[in-house]
Order: sequence, then structure tokens, then C-alpha cells
Amino acid sequence: MIRRLAILLPVFLTLAVAPALARAAPDSFADLAKRLLPTVVNIATSQTLKAPPPQEMPQLPPGSPLEDLFKNFGNQGNRPRHVTSLGSGFIIDPSGFIVTNNHVIEDAEQITITFYDGTALPAKLVGRDAKTDLALLKVTPKKPLPATKFGDSDSAQVGEWVMAIGDPFGLGSTVTAGIVSARNRDISAGPYDDFIQTDAPINRGNSGGPLFDMDGNVMGINSAIYSPSGGSVGIGFAIPANLARDVVAQLRQFGVARRGWIGVSIQSVNSDVAEAMHLPTTQGALIASVTGNGPAAKSGLAKGDLVTGFDGKPINDSRALPRIVANTQIGKTVNVDVLRGGRKVSFKVAVAKLDEGPADKPGKPNAAPAPKPSNSQLSRLGLQLLPLDAAARAKFKIPGNVQGVLVNTVADGSPAADKNIRPGDIIVEVQNQKVGTPADIEAKINADLKAGRKVELMLVNRGGDLTYIGVRLD
Repeated sequence: MIRRLAILLPVFLTLAVAPALARAAPDSFADLAKRLLPTVVNIATSQTLKAPPPQEMPQLPPGSPLEDLFKNFGNQGNRPRHVTSLGSGFIIDPSGFIVTNNHVIEDAEQITITFYDGTALPAKLVGRDAKTDLALLKVTPKKPLPATKFGDSDSAQVGEWVMAIGDPFGLGSTVTAGIVSARNRDISAGPYDDFIQTDAPINRGNSGGPLFDMDGNVMGINSAIYSPSGGSVGIGFAIPANLARDVVAQLRQFGVARRGWIGVSIQSVNSDVAEAMHLPTTQGALIASVTGNGPAAKSGLAKGDLVTGFDGKPINDSRALPRIVANTQIGKTVNVDVLRGGRKVSFKVAVAKLDEGPADKPGKPNAAPAPKPSNSQLSRLGLQLLPLDAAARAKFKIPGNVQGVLVNTVADGSPAADKNIRPGDIIVEVQNQKVGTPADIEAKINADLKAGRKVELMLVNRGGDLTYIGVRLD
């Protein structure tokens, strides 16, 4: 009898609380699939690749038996190649607007949409956004098309059922099902990564297809998979609907994505930086620099502020702030909550438009000679430093307006190397004190060691971007 109670009790509790936690598993996906299949399309693209330069024919002596073998050498494979690719998409408006991934249609010369009933129509590109991997297409149908709509991806819970529809490997419309495996995934695909992870089977050709919830709303746009083999291993990633909705609306209105900007450079906070700056938490986004005359500078925000809230939304990590700012209406004045010197302060900031022109990438620094052995604290940290003279600026291609001390070499396995300090970095400040020579840094570190400080906070300029780095002295 005791054994029977031990079995029944968990079953009874599960039945009692399950309806309050989540929806029960569906008996079948058939009705949902039947309704949604016509809203999903196949996307075929074509482009012509330029011919490679002709190869030079080997020099052969007259009458060589190899002449026949090489007579067509250099003429094979030198013609332009016509290539095609396949992907998926879904209809969001009966008038013919279709959403897909940017990488599905990128560089395409022709785009053809094939619908569930077999009808094919040419499509034109309305707009695309590489940073979120989204694109909006338009066809001109003879009659209204069956369409779906975006749901609320913020309400998605880990463990909920989802259904994917797409065209894997060009086989045709295919339905798969699974659950939401994780939220807020960063897979280093772009600056606004916030992917939904799912185990619903997704393969090549599913890109751009929808991930539906059980109400038939688009919860995400299938975009990437993790796969050592090239096929589905149960780890797929979808762009969340709430991010896609805003971007698609801007593509429809402007042809490009228009993002908010406040003029700050931010970074995450690790335990060493938190200790060095006397921060009570590692949550939030730490401001490493403020753009002169930008919205943040005009409002009073400063480097060293820890942003904990933006426009009423909590900022739990440094990845959240760029996404929220980018999605904020341009021209809107918002409250920005920060921790400054241990106090909570709020600033009003007017969000401006982000200028998304191409950024120059810093050149790779040249190799430097190994540092000479030394008993100095800099040597113990693994740093060999140089003043920013004309020779150093020329060697590492450092602009004249950058001030500080140059990191010439970093010893392998040293405390500085552990914190990813690199040759070519410029140390601008040490513990919020500006430095101009290696001696300035040496003196500051020695003084802080005598004062009992265990972590030295350095403000580092790397390719024009400022970041705080905490290096342990003990």
C-alpha cells in the first residue's frame, strides 16, 4: 500500500498543477499544419558568378606529347557560372509581402516564390537587414494570399511546443515539431543576437521559414543550426518574432532598418571589474566611453556608469542594452537608470538615429620582440609597455588623437594575457587616472599595491573602442 501511494501521489500533483504552468501536449499537429502550410513558401534565387581569371598555359617544347593534353588548359572553368539556391519564407500580408532571411536572398539576381499550391511568381526585394539577417520580399498575386502573423516571442517559455514549416533540401513543404529549448541565445551571428533555441528538426532549406506556436502565430524565424554533420542534431536557432516585427515594419516603410542610438560604448562586467569599481553586482551594462555631443553625453551619462534600466526595461547584461536601444523609437525621450558611485541615478536621454556606415577595422599589429626580464610589477603582470611616440604610432598604425601608453608585448600565461590584453592595445587610464608613460602606470600599480588593492582597473583603447579590464595584482 505504501508503494502504491508513492506512485500515485506524484501523478496526482502533476495533474493538479500542470494546467496552471503550461499548455498540455497536443494530441496532433494535423489541424494546425493544414491551416498554416499555405502561408509558407519556397524561395529560389539565382545569380551569375564571375569567371575566374584565365590560367596561363604551361610552356611545352614543340611536338611534345603533352600538347594535346594541355591544348584546352586555361579554358575550362573560366566561364561565368549560373548558380541557384533554395530557402523558405512566409506570407505576412495577403497583398504579397513575404519575410525570409537575408542570407537566403543575398546577392540574388532573380527571386522566385513557389506557393503551397504550386503557383510560382517573381519577387522583388523590398529591403534587407544584414545585422538581424532579415529580408522582406513582395510579389503581385492575382488574388489575396493566405497570411500568418507574428506572435509575442517574449511570452515563449522553455519547454513549450513549437512547429517548424519549411523546405529542407528542396524536398517541398515539410512540417516538424519540437519544443523551445532555450531563450536569449548569443551565437555570435550579429550585434543583436537573441535567438530562440529549438529541437524541432531544421535543416538546410529551412532558413527563413517560420517557427509557430500552438496558436499558429510566428514565434520565430528559423535561421541557423548547430551541426557538426551538416544535418539536424536537434539544435536550431530562430530570430524572435518581437525583434523581427520591428525590423520588418521598417523594411516595409523605409527599405532599411532604422535603429536607435544614444552614443555609448558598453561592455559586460566580470567579478574583477566589479571588485575594482566597487560595484555591488555584475549585472548591467558598463559604459566604457561616451560619444562627444551624443545623446548620452548631453544627458549627463559618463564612462563608468553601470546601466541597470532603459525605458522601464531591466538591463541584466551588456547584450540587452544594444537590442533595446536599437528597437526604441527614434526621437523618443527615455529614462536611463544607472549606478554611479554606489548611488542609483536616473537620466533622461533623447534617442537619436544610428548611422550605420561601414566602420574601419583596425590593422593587425606587427609582431614585437620579447620583453627583457625585469622585476617590476609590469613584468610580473606580463606587460612590456612603450610610450606613444612617432615610431610606436607608425608601427601599430595608431591615430594622432589617441593618447595613453602602448602595450608592446604580453607574456603568455601572464595575468595580462589571462584578461586578453593584446599587443597594440593602448592603456588610457589606470584606476580612473590618466596615464601617459610606462612610468606612470608602474607608479600607480606600486601605490595601489601598498594600499592593499587586489585588482587594478585599466581603461584600454583597442582599435578605437574603449573597454575596462580588471587585472589581478595578487
